Amino acid sequence: MQMTGNTILITGGGSGIGRALAEAFHRLGNAVIIAGRRQSVLDDTVGANPGMRAAVLDIENPAAILNFADHMKRDFPALNVVIHNAGIMRNEVLTGGSVDTAEATIATNLLGPIRLNTALLPLLLTQPHAAVLTVSSGLAFLPLALTPTYSATKAAIHAYTQALRYQLQGTAVQVIELVPPYVQTELQGPGQASDPHAMPLNGFITETMDLLSSQPDAQEILVERVKMLRFAEANGNYSAFFQTFNDAMSQRQL
Repeated sequence: MQMTGNTILITGGGSGIGRALAEAFHRLGNAVIIAGRRQSVLDDTVGANPGMRAAVLDIENPAAILNFADHMKRDFPALNVVIHNAGIMRNEVLTGGSVDTAEATIATNLLGPIRLNTALLPLLLTQPHAAVLTVSSGLAFLPLALTPTYSATKAAIHAYTQALRYQLQGTAVQVIELVPPYVQTELQGPGQASDPHAMPLNGFITETMDLLSSQPDAQEILVERVKMLRFAEANGNYSAFFQTFNDAMSQRQL
């Protein structure tokens, strides 16, 4: 994708990876619009980055998504890049008898981006240069048993991204999948932001932006730290690695 001259929408852009990406693209001179559920978080991010724009979006609500998309198309007709970053990640006990977490996770992480992408594609297809960036996870390729539905939604986003890319062949819309590893954000709570086992957020963003710049035709953006998950199955030791990885992550949660 081109790194400058864009009008970029980033969902979940008020915190974590979304905010860091928004600030990185903003520094390059792009017009950046961030979206999220919490007005206060959006206001804080925009206040720290003069010229950035923000809009509230409840990514779980189908009607809200359609209204939001209409607002984007009306107020930002030059919109040519969408980064589907909004997501939630919650631990689940599958024997607990409740599907509340699963349903919320699927609505936010999977149905939300699909609905928003469907609503915005007609505008993107009119632009001379456009890009859709989905955010999956290393857990799309090697699931974390503590977060089964989160892992499943990210695997689904990977499959959806591949299908979207195929269907958009011959158009001006590039489709790129960002595949983060475990990063120091507050996705699972405040403790994650300081977990020494997680990749520092600044390091992840720097490497990601370097890859986007140096590999403009890339289909997947893989920082070095995520490759052990991304290629676990291809490396031939998937079962053993799955057990070791999940044992280690379960111990950290105790």
